[in-house]
Amino acid sequence: MEIIMSVVIGFLFMAAVYLMLSKSLIRIIIGTGLLSHGAHLLILTMGGLGGTAPPVVADGVSISDYVDPLPQALILTAIVISFAVTSFFLVLAYRSYQELGTDNVNLMRGTEDND
Repeated sequence: MEIIMSVVIGFLFMAAVYLMLSKSLIRIIIGTGLLSHGAHLLILTMGGLGGTAPPVVADGVSISDYVDPLPQALILTAIVISFAVTSFFLVLAYRSYQELGTDNVNLMRGTEDND
């Protein structure tokens, strides 16, 4: 299972870097979202996918069967933060499109006279 997850993580990182190197602001925002999802999966995979018992002390369950709750808590926090950042980026892109009429990053720079 870890091999499949590592391939998925690599594909997400590859697609995210490709989209973030684009000149379109919407593609950059989608790329940052994919990068955050890849990081979430990476943290989950590094925390270990094994374990069948919930992280509650009970009789008859050995310590090796517990699921580690720390990566799950970190991922939950990271999901909330990435949602907030993505929504901020989308509002920023919408407002800049209203003002400038384009989502091309090179055209947003302006001319030499306005710098």
